[in-house]
Amino acid sequence: MDFIEIFKESTLTLTTNKVRTGLAMLGVIIGIGSVIALMSLGQSSQKNITDQIQSLGANLLTIQPGAAQSGGIRSSSSRDTLTLEDAKAIKKEISLVTEISPIISGNSQVVAGKNNTNVSIYGVYPTYTSVNNIKIASGSFITDKYLNNIGRVAVLGPDVVTDLFGEGANPIGKSIRVNGQNLKVIGTTVSKGGSGMMSSDNMIYIPFTTASKVLFGQNYLSSLSLSVINENSMTQAEEQVEALLLKRHKISDPDKADFRIMNQEDIIETISSVTGTFVTLLAGIAAISLVVGGIGIMNIMLVTVTERTREIGLRKALGAKKKIIITQFLIEAILITFIGGIIGVIIGILISFILSSLMSLSFTINISSIFLAFGVSVFTGIVFGWYPAKKASDLQPIEALRYE
Repeated sequence: MDFIEIFKESTLTLTTNKVRTGLAMLGVIIGIGSVIALMSLGQSSQKNITDQIQSLGANLLTIQPGAAQSGGIRSSSSRDTLTLEDAKAIKKEISLVTEISPIISGNSQVVAGKNNTNVSIYGVYPTYTSVNNIKIASGSFITDKYLNNIGRVAVLGPDVVTDLFGEGANPIGKSIRVNGQNLKVIGTTVSKGGSGMMSSDNMIYIPFTTASKVLFGQNYLSSLSLSVINENSMTQAEEQVEALLLKRHKISDPDKADFRIMNQEDIIETISSVTGTFVTLLAGIAAISLVVGGIGIMNIMLVTVTERTREIGLRKALGAKKKIIITQFLIEAILITFIGGIIGVIIGILISFILSSLMSLSFTINISSIFLAFGVSVFTGIVFGWYPAKKASDLQPIEALRYE
């Protein structure tokens, strides 16, 4: 009996027992579908976070205030360590820094008519748009005129516009109320995607002086954004800024710095590491179902051996070799995992596409994860199909023919 005949015989056996074959496939389908869907969602989330960070601006350094470390733990109780004078000194003394944007920020309830929402409010300089890659959709951004005159004006992110005025509304010229103060809307920004309080789509921008003297009553900076001349100068610029601030703050030990400097690559690397571990964990959990599916295949195949004992005995009595019996049972196991693998891949892609759409994530499928999951499923078929095949081939013809 050649391979083609064995293949046809295996196919006939599987199609004759459709329910049993379907149950054997189910574990593989669920396992592969889960692996692909979970890995896809993890990678989509990772890409979404990375895109948001990169969209903040090119060659960006961010400085945040923070208390000195004590015993290896950084306290967040002291937030008044960065000043406008620090920002001006950096701009004046460090040539690698092309633009600088001091920021005072806070969260507040904003009211427009009968609608209200809680958003992040950023007091900024006109340079904020170039440093943080913000584009204006309509109207204008904060100008030096509003900055110098402590102008009570605001620029809204697209999510804020929708929450306060409705989808597609034009808020230019209308008023909003923040902390008891009326602000006139002078512009809106282009959507950059993302969600949550830290999304630029869910922010309101006002003049730095208005935030400092009218809304929040503080002189210390919440953060400081710097644009470096080019990507290759990021490390050098970071070192120069750190040295300058340590000198200004009269701190000799860098480990006791009352500020921290972050660049995009550091943030992306940290987040990628965390999300990568999370994706691997999800894939590992999903992969357990592949093992369960493999055990299910072995159980079904063992039942098949029992049911076909007389058939196996008859074939061996007529001269069928052990190799042929093993080959047929292995082909049946591999066909189950192969077909189940294809169905699982399709279902996994569909589930990840649907969930990505519902969660407003970019649809991402890693081809390597598909090949990995599919390869594991076929390997599972071989491993878990071998024992039943070996057991079938070891049956003695006389005992098998006598089996009831």
